[in-house]
Amino acid sequence: MSVTDTARFHDEEAARKYLEAVRWPEGPVCPHCGSVGGAYATSKVGVYRCAAKECRKDFSVTVGTLFERSHIPLHKWLFATHLMMSSKKGISAHQLHRMLSLTYKSAWFMCHRIRESLRDKNPTTQLGGANKVVEADETYVGGKAKNMHASKRPHNGRGAVNKEAVFSLVERDGRVRSHHVATVTAKSLKPILEAQIDARTHIMTDESSVYPNATKLFAGHSTVNHGIEEYVRGGFFHTNTVEGYFSVFKRGIIGTYHHVSAEHLKRYLAEFDFRYNERSAPGVNDGDRTRKALKGIEGKRLTYGGSRRPVETEADIPF
Repeated sequence: MSVTDTARFHDEEAARKYLEAVRWPEGPVCPHCGSVGGAYATSKVGVYRCAAKECRKDFSVTVGTLFERSHIPLHKWLFATHLMMSSKKGISAHQLHRMLSLTYKSAWFMCHRIRESLRDKNPTTQLGGANKVVEADETYVGGKAKNMHASKRPHNGRGAVNKEAVFSLVERDGRVRSHHVATVTAKSLKPILEAQIDARTHIMTDESSVYPNATKLFAGHSTVNHGIEEYVRGGFFHTNTVEGYFSVFKRGIIGTYHHVSAEHLKRYLAEFDFRYNERSAPGVNDGDRTRKALKGIEGKRLTYGGSRRPVETEADIPF
């Protein structure tokens, strides 16, 4: 059976019931007061009323989520989320615009809303630990100098000029966390390393001079020298795990998205981080990945004001 035959991707009622099962496995949860299982259905399809005396407010499964007050049908939201979660190198807004019969603007904004649901801005656990290895490396996102207009080409021989820096930490057989950073220096990377990685971890990097000073507080730090074409030493010393992550990320940027603005780079990183962390190797399939992505829609909204610029309120996320 084709995925397009799945009811929740073309039927609004099936989509609503599926999202309710994902968000409310123990019954409707009131987004206003937080009471669980005490709501009852009203005469309006998909609308519930909180039974708590102090509340008594109506709500639906999309209230308090990225989907709230959206004019796009819920089944298209679910289909778009599934397509993004099952595409290893991403899917473009133009492709969604064609497949879902939406305007390009709607598809583009939809993609960014979904990416926002994948962002873990305040992770509660650190990477690594005793007897564990975390690989750290940086890469750069931007066009090749030969493809740039003459006025924008770098002239000092450095390929990183006019590009955006991405710094990633990958725990071997574990998770990845990526950061868009302004500069790649010991001063800028050290706070990220210390906040994201357990001090008992062994750090693995290339020969870059920024890492010795940035990794002093960790249990150990080893390097491989790519400058002399050393990529693996003794089977243990390498940065191939983080390089593998970068290869998928770069293929997605170059082959699918083509151009990523600095403003939204953090959201693309969240997308690729999420798919890596919920990859098939630990036994996660496309359906599982989609369900986990839908759990991240709560408490997040992206809105635009009348000027078509972002609106930020206590309940909204700055776009």
